[in-house]
Amino acid sequence: MKIENTKAQMRKGVLEYCILSVLRDNDAYVAEILDTLKDAKLLVVEGTIYPLLTRLKNAGLLHYRWEESTGGPPRKYYGLTDTGREFLKELTYTWEELQTAVTKVTIQKNKNHE
Repeated sequence: MKIENTKAQMRKGVLEYCILSVLRDNDAYVAEILDTLKDAKLLVVEGTIYPLLTRLKNAGLLHYRWEESTGGPPRKYYGLTDTGREFLKELTYTWEELQTAVTKVTIQKNKNHE
């Protein structure tokens, strides 16, 4: 089993949650979303994010609008729908529960092995 594959799967598992979280307060275009994820060390490429954004839009969690750009073609800005905001609330609750459980298990196990 290769560690890189496992790490990639772990990142993919939280990517939707992270994208929705990025859009929680403000609409953003793809480059802004990618920069925010990159700053957090979640390396994502455009080829990964576009299908994911489309899937989230088709699920009714995101909307988009076109906005003129001062330095190039118009930009597609994504934002949360009301359904997306509710979905994000549920994911946040689930993430916090999962984080607590994983921390409890891993800290307990690590203490037992010291």
